[in-house]
Amino acid sequence: MLDIVIMAAYYKVNERVNGGEFMANDQYAGRPYEDQELLSIDRLRRAVMNRIIERAEALMDEEFPLRDERLEQLFVEEWKRAMIAVRNSPQAKEAYKKWLESKMIGMLDAQIKEDREQLNSMGVQDKSL
Repeated sequence: MLDIVIMAAYYKVNERVNGGEFMANDQYAGRPYEDQELLSIDRLRRAVMNRIIERAEALMDEEFPLRDERLEQLFVEEWKRAMIAVRNSPQAKEAYKKWLESKMIGMLDAQIKEDREQLNSMGVQDKSL
């Protein structure tokens, strides 16, 4: 009987956060961030704010009003989730690839300049064929 009450409470809270889920250890999993929410700081700000508000509303029955420490905790948890989503976004991966390429080009150019004479003596030409 207690299991039924716990499950009913779980689904009630889960429904109120519009698709958010709680994991086995009662940590909130939340809605995943969509790519378009990560395109600009303004969109990211709105997405994070909406998710924090959804979680705070879901907690209203248990804690009202929320303590400042609890609000800070909600903020920190959601910001971590947002930063992970940004890091894993296609835009971040492309930006990282461009950064790596620019670093490698500089290193390669410096090394080729240093070893140009040796490369030429082994038949490597300066110009593409």
